[in-house]
Amino acid sequence: MPGSTPPVKLFGRERPIHQVLGGGTVADVLLWRNKIAAASLLIAVAVIWFLTEVVEYKFVSLLSHILITALLVVFIWSALSENFQWTPCKIPEVILDETTFEEAAITFHERLKQFLSFILDIGCGKNLPLFFLTLVSLWILSVIGNYFSFCNILFVGLLCLESLPFLYERYEEDVDSHAMMMHQQIKKMFSEFDFSFLNKIPRGPVKEKKTT
Repeated sequence: MPGSTPPVKLFGRERPIHQVLGGGTVADVLLWRNKIAAASLLIAVAVIWFLTEVVEYKFVSLLSHILITALLVVFIWSALSENFQWTPCKIPEVILDETTFEEAAITFHERLKQFLSFILDIGCGKNLPLFFLTLVSLWILSVIGNYFSFCNILFVGLLCLESLPFLYERYEEDVDSHAMMMHQQIKKMFSEFDFSFLNKIPRGPVKEKKTT
């Protein structure tokens, strides 16, 4: 409809979620547009978590056994490739391609700058509801850290990183509408708190500037 206001996006963003994530190979993996790479990454992370947390493998031992297995596979494959006319082992093109790592580094750098600017704005108290919400969230995270190891938290974080952007892109309109309603509710609650409590805190008299 002409003249209708555009829907408000989550965190006030204006670009599609694919461009926000970098718009390259990393975004394709996180949004499951490259299903093979996304599934491979998820399986690899799940296997490493299972071996380190459930089987209680030590990281150095696990890394050494992985390298031993890889060397044996390459050696056997190279020995049999001449007799069975198999394709010799080669480094995957994804690893050799410099653009993949450049995209990942650029995306990480952009997200880091945005995160630091976001933290600075919160710390300056420009948005008090968000300031208190951040404090509560960090406190909850510190409580969770007392009961879960760093590896478990990292594994859950990677699961969220590979699932939440995909689910958000699929149900973007519903998430944006619910997020806007929640944001308005939080602002309303803080306004009531500000009116009933903060405004009643006595403040010293404001000194008038002397005019010459």
